[in-house]
Amino acid sequence: MEAQNVEVAALVQKITALHADIAKLPSLSPSPDANALFTSLVMACVPPNPVDVTKLSPDVQGMREELIRLCSDAEGHLEAHYADMLAAFDNPLDHLGRFPYFSNYIDLSKLEFDLLVRYIPGLAPSRVAFVGSGPLPFSSLVLAARHLPNTLFDNYDRCAAANDRARKLVRADKDLNARMSFHTVDVANLTDELAKYDVVFLAALVGMAAEDKAKVVAHLGRHMADGAALVVRSAHGARGFLYPIVDPEDIRRGGFDVLAVYHPDNEVINSVIIARKMDAHTKGLQNGHAHARGTVPIVSPPCKCCKMEANALQKREEMATTTELSI
Repeated sequence: MEAQNVEVAALVQKITALHADIAKLPSLSPSPDANALFTSLVMACVPPNPVDVTKLSPDVQGMREELIRLCSDAEGHLEAHYADMLAAFDNPLDHLGRFPYFSNYIDLSKLEFDLLVRYIPGLAPSRVAFVGSGPLPFSSLVLAARHLPNTLFDNYDRCAAANDRARKLVRADKDLNARMSFHTVDVANLTDELAKYDVVFLAALVGMAAEDKAKVVAHLGRHMADGAALVVRSAHGARGFLYPIVDPEDIRRGGFDVLAVYHPDNEVINSVIIARKMDAHTKGLQNGHAHARGTVPIVSPPCKCCKMEANALQKREEMATTTELSI
């Protein structure tokens, strides 16, 4: 335990120093100094660490919240910079690899798709929403091009300039230009529209404070269609210094059945939570038997053992249903 405390203290000290240096930057736009600092920050947060950022002191919590806001602003500047660079090409999509973290989006999108297929068998979405798509909607682009070639994608972002940049990226691709649309709106103002989606993706930086994220999830739970899938990006461990951490219980309270939680151990930063909107009957049963399904599985990447894990999940669901029917 003492060794873990020392490890956590060393990490907090390092992150605190990086936060101080980042806060002093004259601009969060890409530059040698900014790039070096944010690279150091990511490298500090990726290795496994026993830290639980939700249990750190109030001062450190305040530093973490400000750091996440700085990371969000810097990410916006970085994506806008590269969106403008890519837009100068005749076909911007041919040059996406110029973005330094493009391979991470490839891996994250494949992971999310594999988890969806794994935990919602037979899923063939006709329409998908991505909330918080930004000026470089890599996730939608990769999912549409590589995994869901017959699906329509509606991308939502509050920033009109971000959507204008995103539209330029698909202008030369006849297929994606026809299947991807971009809407300038706050998710809190989406109501009836949400019922038409088979899957809704919630970006990591939408509703950055924990209580705001819970409100967004509850809003989605009120308006999404019964049985629709929700994919929420979260963070775990030291990666919680970069992105907000989403409590699966907040997703359950929002009216969803949480099917799986995946925490990466490689260069992919975001955790992934897969959930499904409950109908009124199922929600009533869960409220009456809150622990019937047992612990949400913390899963490894889809692999040859997936069938065993999926079968185990199915058995738990069958046992819960049997229990509910017998009461």
